[in-house]
Amino acid sequence: MNIKSRIDRIPGGMMILPLFLGACLNTFAPNTGKFFGSFTNGLITGTLPILSVWFFCIGASISLKATPLVLRKSGVLVTVKILTAATMGIVASWFIPHEGVSSGFFTGLSVLAIIAAMNDTNGGMYMALMQQYGTKEESGAFCLMCLESGPFMTMATLGLAGLAAFPWQTMVGALLPFLIGFALGNLDQDFRKFFGQAVPVMVPFFAFALGNNLNFAVILNTGLLGIVLGLSVIAITGFTLVVADILLAKGNGTAGIGAASTAGAAVTVPPIIASIEPSFAPSAPAATALVATSVVVTSLLTPILTAWWARRFGVLSPRYLAAQKAAQENTEAQPLPVQPAPAE
Repeated sequence: MNIKSRIDRIPGGMMILPLFLGACLNTFAPNTGKFFGSFTNGLITGTLPILSVWFFCIGASISLKATPLVLRKSGVLVTVKILTAATMGIVASWFIPHEGVSSGFFTGLSVLAIIAAMNDTNGGMYMALMQQYGTKEESGAFCLMCLESGPFMTMATLGLAGLAAFPWQTMVGALLPFLIGFALGNLDQDFRKFFGQAVPVMVPFFAFALGNNLNFAVILNTGLLGIVLGLSVIAITGFTLVVADILLAKGNGTAGIGAASTAGAAVTVPPIIASIEPSFAPSAPAATALVATSVVVTSLLTPILTAWWARRFGVLSPRYLAAQKAAQENTEAQPLPVQPAPAE
């Protein structure tokens, strides 16, 4: 029936569609989990356990063996993305109440939604774009982008912005599954391959569980605002990342555009942060819906903008292709070294 291939045509489909189905179930049959109990209830309400396994598997999939150039490129992109999210969080906190906006067009918008949307890069999409429009080193920058997955970096960003304080035990606890997986994956390549296969498999399960915390009223109320948030992620983080890529990472800006997106994993962040810090609980449902919309918007537009940038300034630009052709002709024109005559 080719169901999966059709789902894959939707940007972030394996995350968005189960999230939507979970929201359907919660809206029209909110007590389904309690009614059936057992494993069904666990699947519906087991967001945190499922995510814990997912973070572990992500950690196991990351290889420590990377060239200094790759580490520099990925380090620049990850650092600038986090600092940009923190800066926008600080600016937003001057105008937006802690519990979020409660009326008008911006109803549901919160500092939590802004930071969660801007903090995480869609690493899989970035790697695919760099394989097509970037260099091998830029594609390898994916290795550190996985560090943005999950709540840890958002907790660190909220702390960096002075918007929340989390106990050190909570910070370590959010990172521990990732670190254990990372250690195992680097101690044994077979572990990395074994656990790495589970990363995409877990996505629809945690998305379905997350959807069971949403209601259609929230999704409908935040739809257009979510589009605006997604456009803001591309415009704001895209600008800072392009500048950083050119000035700090010595690239041509293509990697910066390719990293200007919201990761599917960012949808998991608002409810997790709310479960850790109750003061964020009122804004978490709307923030989850906003971030989910931002995932779709950036998944659609970031590839288009990356392709345009590559044709204008990157590896597909006339200037770059002319330079490559000239370098090749220069290499071919160089005379072969003269071999010394054999001694008689």
